[in-house]
Order: sequence, then C-alpha cells, then structure tokens
Amino acid sequence: ILSTGELIRADTRLLSLLGCRRFQSSVVNYSTLLLEEDMGLLYVGARGAVFALNATDISDSTIEWEASEEQKQQCLSKGKDDKTECYNHIRFLQRFNSTHLYMCGTHAFEPLCAYIVSNLQYMSSEFEEGREKCPYGPATGYTGLIVDQQMYTASQYEFQCSPDIRRNDPYPMVRTEEAPTRWFHEADFVGSALVRESEGSTTGDDDKIYYFFTEKSQEQTPYYSHIRVARVGRVCKGDRGGLLTLQKRWTSFLKATLVCSLPEYNLHFNVLRSIYTLPGHTPHDTLFYGVFKGESAQICSYSTKYSDPQTFSTFCYDESFSPPLPSYLQCITDQLRSRGINSSTSLPDDMLNFVRRHPLMSQQVMSTEQRPLLFRRTTDYTQLVAHRVEGLDGQNYHLLFMGTDDGWLHRAVEVKGHLHIIEELQLFDQPQRVDSLVISHTQMSVYVGSPSGVVQLPLSTCNRYNSCYDCIFSRDPYCGWDGQDCLDITAQTDRSNLTQDVLYGNRGCDNEPVQHRSRSVMVGDDVLLQCEISSNLATPVWTLDGSELQGYGLDSGFRVGTDGLLVIESQPEQSGEYTCHALENGVRVAVVKYSVTVRLDMPLPPSAPAPLPPTSELPPSAPAPPPPTSELLSPRSMEAMYLSLITILGGLCLVLTVVLLYLGFCLRGSHRGKYSLRAAAAAAASANHTDRKRKHRKQQQKRHRGFLQIVPREGQPSPNKDPPPPAPPLPPPPQTPDTPLNQSECDLQDFPSPNGLSATLPSVLRRMHGNSYMLLRQSEAESSSPLCRSFTEELNTILEKRKHTQLLPKPNESSL
Repeated sequence: ILSTGELIRADTRLLSLLGCRRFQSSVVNYSTLLLEEDMGLLYVGARGAVFALNATDISDSTIEWEASEEQKQQCLSKGKDDKTECYNHIRFLQRFNSTHLYMCGTHAFEPLCAYIVSNLQYMSSEFEEGREKCPYGPATGYTGLIVDQQMYTASQYEFQCSPDIRRNDPYPMVRTEEAPTRWFHEADFVGSALVRESEGSTTGDDDKIYYFFTEKSQEQTPYYSHIRVARVGRVCKGDRGGLLTLQKRWTSFLKATLVCSLPEYNLHFNVLRSIYTLPGHTPHDTLFYGVFKGESAQICSYSTKYSDPQTFSTFCYDESFSPPLPSYLQCITDQLRSRGINSSTSLPDDMLNFVRRHPLMSQQVMSTEQRPLLFRRTTDYTQLVAHRVEGLDGQNYHLLFMGTDDGWLHRAVEVKGHLHIIEELQLFDQPQRVDSLVISHTQMSVYVGSPSGVVQLPLSTCNRYNSCYDCIFSRDPYCGWDGQDCLDITAQTDRSNLTQDVLYGNRGCDNEPVQHRSRSVMVGDDVLLQCEISSNLATPVWTLDGSELQGYGLDSGFRVGTDGLLVIESQPEQSGEYTCHALENGVRVAVVKYSVTVRLDMPLPPSAPAPLPPTSELPPSAPAPPPPTSELLSPRSMEAMYLSLITILGGLCLVLTVVLLYLGFCLRGSHRGKYSLRAAAAAAASANHTDRKRKHRKQQQKRHRGFLQIVPREGQPSPNKDPPPPAPPLPPPPQTPDTPLNQSECDLQDFPSPNGLSATLPSVLRRMHGNSYMLLRQSEAESSSPLCRSFTEELNTILEKRKHTQLLPKPNESSL
C-alpha cells in the first residue's frame, strides 16, 4: 500500500490537453461552482463577480458585486489585507427555488447575502445581513447547504465566537451549544452533505445532514491529547431544539472520529482537507471520499452503511435514567412517536442534559477498506469528485478526479480497494491550487475552478491510446478496443466487438506487430538502442537472441535507462537480435527489435566511387593514391594525427615565445624608449619573405583573430637623432609543405567520424576510442576567444543532434 499510486501510467502536459476549454476574466479566485444539469448552466462565484457559463462550451454572463470603496477603507482600518481580505469573495452560491439563486459574500469583512434571478438577469436590490450565514474572511473554513428552502451552514462566523453549525432560515434558528461543554474546539469545516434517510424508511426516520471537519482533540489519551483529529457530525433535519433544555440548540447533534490510517506502519492521518459525497442507489449506500493531509496525501472512503446507525447509535447507555434512554439517540421515529414524543421539543430534559454533556461517540468511524485507497508522499491533493461508470463487464466502477495544490488533475479508477491512477493532466502553465471540481454527466465534462480561471475537460480521451495494450492497460472504464481503435464505450450502440479489462488490466490483446530495425557498428563504438515506452508503470526488459540480459554492472558492457539500452565498446560477440519488452501488470509486450551487427571495419556505401588501382599500375607521374578510408579512420591513425597536431602547436608556441622575448629586449634597449614596429615588420617581410608567403601570412592573420596582435605606434623619429636601426627579421613559423598551420586551438576543424560522417569539432575536443571525449587545457586568453566553444556546448550540440536523428528501418543503419 505504501507504493500504491506512486507511479502514474500516463502523463499529459499542458499543451496536449485534448478538448480543453478555458474561461478567464479580469477577476480572480473562481472558488465556488454550482452546476445545474437541466439548465445546462455552470454558475461560478469569484472575487467580486458571479458568472453563468454555458456548460457545453463555457462562455459567460456576468453580475458584478464588489464591495464599495468606503467598505474597503473600513476593512483596512481593521488591519486586514487590502490584497486579499478587503474584497467581496463569494463563499455561498446555491439554488433557493425554481426562479432564484441565493449567494453570500464576505463583502470586505461585512458579510452580505442576496437573491439573484436565474441566468443572472439581475440581482435583488435589497441585501440581507450575512453575519450568521457567511464567514468574514475568504480563508475561513466554511460549508453550507440549502435543503427545502432552509439554509444550513457551519463556520466561525464572527471574530471571537466559536465555530458552530446553524440553521438560519426560516425561523426558529438552531445552533450548537457552547456551555457547559463546548461541542467544537477550533473546528475547521470542509464539507457537508444531505442524506435523505426518510425515503423508503420502515421506521419513519428523518433525513440527516452530515458535517465534516477537523478540530482540536480533547480526549484524555496519550495519542489524542492536544492534537487535531478528523470528525464527522450529524444533525436531524426536523430538529427544532428543546423546550427548556437546549432551547434553540440542536438536540440531535452527535460527532464521531474519522479514522484513516495504516496501523501496521503506525501512520495516522488526522487533518481532513476536503470531502465528496457520492449518492448510492439507497441512502444507506452513500459513499464519502475524504482527502487527508499530513506528511503525505491520502484518500479514504466511508459509507453510511457501516457508520450509521451503528456508530451514531451507541454512546454510553446509562440505565439509571428515568424514563430510560432509548438504546441510541436517534431522530424522531415511529418508536418515539409511539411514546408520545412527536418532536424534539417533547424530549425529556434528563435525556437532553446527557446529550449536552456527551456529544462525542465512543465508537470511531472506520474507512470502508480499513486503510487508505491511495497513499502518496509526493502529492498534495486539495479537491476531489467521483462518479459511477458501468464497464463492459456490467460492473459499476468509481472514477475519481483529484486536483492538486500545484494545478494538476489526476484521474483514477477504484479497483479492488485501491485507486489506479490512469493519467495526470497539467491544467495551468503556472502552478496554482485547484479550488473546486464539478462533474457533468450530461456534458461528459469535468469543470475545474482555480485562482486564475475555470477549465472544462472531457471525462475521458480514449483516442489518445494508439494500441490495444495502451487501451487495455489503462483500465479506463470509458474505453474499449475494437481491433483498430480505442473508443468511448458510452458513444457506441453496438459494444459486442469491444474489449475491456478494468478489473485486471492485462487481458484481451493478441500479439501486435513489432517494429524491426537494423544497426551496423564498428568494434569499440558505443551504440544506443532506443526504446520508447508510453506507460510510466511499465518496466523495460531487454533480451539478446531470446535470452534476458541479466544485470547491468560496470563489467557487463551494457547500460539501461529510460531512453533505451547502451552497448558500451561493442564487440563482435555482442552482435545479435535485441528486443525491448514493456513489462506491466505481469504482461510482457515486445516494443521494438534491433538486428545489431558489430563489424571490424565499415563497408563502403553503395554510392562510393570505385577503388583506385594499385600504385604499381599507376603511371610514374601520377600522385600516390590516398590510404584506404578504414586505415585513415582507425584509432591508431587518429591517435598519430592528434600527436602530430599537438607537437606542431607546441613548436609554434615555443617560436612565438622566443619572438616576443626578443622584441621585448629590443624595446628595452632603445635609448628613447620608442620603437616603430611597422617599419621593422616591413623590413623583415621584404628581406625574408616572398610576395606569395606575405599574402599567405595575411590570410592567416585574418583567420586567427583570436591570437595576440601587436598594434604599430605612429610616433615620429627625433630630428636630432639618427633613426633606430631596423629590427631583425621575424623567424618564419614552421610549416609543412602541403598543410597550413593553425595557430589557435579554438579554430574549428573538420574531422571525419569513424562511421564516415563529418562532425565539426573544436580542436580542443579530442575524440578517443569511439564515443569518448577528453578536453585539453587552455589558457584564459584562448578560452576567451569568441570562436571558442566549450566542451559541454559542443558535446551537447552533437548529442542533441543524435538524439533527434530518425531511426529508419534500413538494412544497414549506422549507429552514429
């Protein structure tokens, strides 16, 4: 379970989101979403505005509702933040009746509420006081519902008051108790849900409203002392408070601890971040999915089938009470009505006094699987939504969408008590949290609210899977393989030819054709056999002539990575057929095959000219033919070339050093301290060099601008003194008869690579033994030359070109 979900099968970056639509405006904080399927509208509450978006293709109709400048100044005078708190943040937005919506906003720390006509045609001119319905700040924990035109909210409403649960409209208002025992201790509410348990009830039960929150624990145990724990609270919809005891207070309030833990590892997750309610076929089949935050992210599920009435039915039964208490404190049912108790105002005071002092149940609410569905150390989830999808096997699967604090959306399916993450989607180019999520079954879309805008995404994109294995291994309950394409099963009337395996994710595909490639390499060269695996959950497995390669140590001659298999300093015995397999979920799938041939020398390409006749057959005047290509490109010849080049460069440096020392001596010997180098250079050139060599030297000077140059001085000789004698001639640099000598190690030279291709490399970059490189040291003056590129830049450029080289299935393809 510790590794469950650590890997995600497929990841999709921002630019490849298929069917993604976005809505943005000048406002921020799109944190409140209300979807109305029958009207095809998505209402969005943001900072200072409410939007009605077309659910098919989100476009807007807007009502602006911003706090006045005077109200903002009053907010600032209270010491609040003028960038976040002193605005009107919409915290509540729900349908009140068939014609009106009801919304509440913080209104710069003076909460207000108002009615608006559907489709945002206009807002009522009269505002209602919102202090008892809406929190003051945008970050205060809050949840609210409208049930049968009654508003149920839970929050910390005022500056110094304790958090509580309230029913505001219509009267009588009912709230939680604060004395003698406080029912909440620094509670932070994250969600609420209505479960209509009166429907189909054989006992005449009442509907329940559940509240989910995290609070400071008051249990006197070593573990629970003074820490925060996750709770679930419950009230009955028909509760009207007590007659004398608990007057205008809940008589049906109970709370219990939510447990999400891995006891075998002593890991307990106590901070509840968000909750989502998935209705079932019956009220007792309702599921709650909770996101817990701690050192890692966890998702646990709970069911009313296991938590009610068992949990909310056994608290400290005491037979000393008269009349005796029922076996559990329940809503008003037929059992109580038979005893003349028809409403909460008829409950006896001794029972209500016990309720006042004992709101916490002794029994904890355990998760459905007794452990988290998902455990991730690298992800911080903020919101989630879920819905049911019927697969081809007739089973109902729960598909979850989970938003993160850095703007990603994970899509997962619940299988056998754990979550299998199908894919992750990057929603925004800049990291930002996901504030709200809503699913539309009619539009087959999921809507994401964030600080910068709203994003609409399809529930599934089956056409992204290009093979049977990708389609089946994804375990997406929406997708099925028809033999050629991966299709959305909900759009197919005939599903008889579709294949799907959500339960196991490894059955239904025959052997697919494998791509074949050929590689020819020289002995001693490194060769990379690329293998692109689309699934992040798959492991590459390589075989050579049908036998799996075991181990990739330093002496094995192989290295394996995410991009393929690297054969190091290939030898003839490493020739053969290499096959890359993707191992996932117990199934091994061949991805690509390579026929590798390691040769002692590379054959001539088909377009090469015919070889020249032997030297003995050539006429006497004909020049000697060049040596064979294989000899020129052999490691021994390349090494000799490098040593010769280094020797010539060293000699040149020695000659230049002697010249500079000599010139410096001449300058110091002049009694005037002046010396005209222009005349000396001209005299030396006219005395010792022909016109052909002078032109050649000028060309070299133009080409080697990175070398040291002496600038002549324009000083005039003194009329009273004889002009100084001309400088001695400069010694000519050593040259070979046919090859001009390069004077800078930063000049570029063209060296033929071992496979016959030309690669432009700096002379400081030495190629040794195939693909290995070494960098010779160079002085600061040399390295500062604009023509000199660093070893890292040159090597990255060459490797980048190799990385993007298309590997075509040619009979004899080179490895370089």
